[in-house]
Amino acid sequence: MDWKKYLEEWRDSYKNDLVNDIMPFWLRNGLDRVNGGVYTCLDRDGSLIDSTKSVWFQGRFAFVCSFAYNNVDKNPEWLQAAKSTIDFIEKYCFDSDGRMYFEVTADGKPLRKRRYVFSETFAAIAMAEYSKASGDKEYAVKALKLFNDIRHFISTPGYMEPKYCDTLQAKGHSIVMILINTASRIREVIDAPELDAQINESIESLRDFMKEEYKALLEMVGPNGEFIDTCNGRIINPGHCIETAWFLLEEAKHRGWEKELTERALTILDWSWEWGWDKQYGGIINFRDCRNLPVQEYSQDMKFWWPQTEAIIASLYAYEATHDEKYLIMHKQISEWTYAHFPDREYGEWYGYLHRDGTVAQPAKGNIFKGPFHIPRMMIKSYQLCNILIG
Repeated sequence: MDWKKYLEEWRDSYKNDLVNDIMPFWLRNGLDRVNGGVYTCLDRDGSLIDSTKSVWFQGRFAFVCSFAYNNVDKNPEWLQAAKSTIDFIEKYCFDSDGRMYFEVTADGKPLRKRRYVFSETFAAIAMAEYSKASGDKEYAVKALKLFNDIRHFISTPGYMEPKYCDTLQAKGHSIVMILINTASRIREVIDAPELDAQINESIESLRDFMKEEYKALLEMVGPNGEFIDTCNGRIINPGHCIETAWFLLEEAKHRGWEKELTERALTILDWSWEWGWDKQYGGIINFRDCRNLPVQEYSQDMKFWWPQTEAIIASLYAYEATHDEKYLIMHKQISEWTYAHFPDREYGEWYGYLHRDGTVAQPAKGNIFKGPFHIPRMMIKSYQLCNILIG
């Protein structure tokens, strides 16, 4: 197969879809030109079905607009949308204790606050990326301050409500992996020792979640990596694991393809692909049990949009790291299945929720959890990677 031509075709597709489909859909239907910020609860045709604003998507959208501006096209509308959304974040989305809300009304009144710090991590990367796009260093300083606040929140005993009672001592994969990406995005615009320190700490912590006996990276383990033999303790989330793999590959590349880190990332990718790829219907499945016992999550056998996008990025990174054609074959598999099932050819953008066989479970383009992030981020990253691989 002519892989160079293959990569050229995908590169052009990523840019075209981003510039002519995904970004226009959200700027046209989601951008709030009255209050600032972005709506994400949109029906199939882009009409608004709920004016509640997802706070973590305010950060995600501002990041994507800036990231696209920095790496694909200097579109002033994207930069203006990023600034509008960051202004909304700063004006309405922080509580008096420095933490952020999870949901607010259209005009910024608080609705809900959760124990997680994901709203904060996405606001931080938005500020960092906007600093790079605008040239305003003040936002890099703000991003670093928010990052240090996050570290304070999660490391101060009693500051955040625990997920479980004291009976169960555990730690989760999600916060470990997201802090790698958060720190690496901020590091691009400002130097601070705590950024590398956090990346190193997270990379070391990930060892605890890797279980060679199951060839799996788990979502939850004990404080010192103990295996928890419960439904929650046995969960594998292939999408999260594959996302972690490309975060690690990105960091390995930053370190000149550090051998041990590269190999660990590839191991996670290979393990997670084996658990996640649905050999009957195709696509990456939501959840598996590391002992192959029944999974209790209601969506366990569905196909969500975001694990597919993470696999597309990860396979390209893995090929850049190894030049092993198996990763381009993986890219071809996941791309062909994804593009055959998720894009809405009539109204634009992508469906988010499919049944296991690839049929549409519900047609909305967004909600509190799906919006303009994973799909455009995949297109931007994959456009970059294809350009590098083409040479």
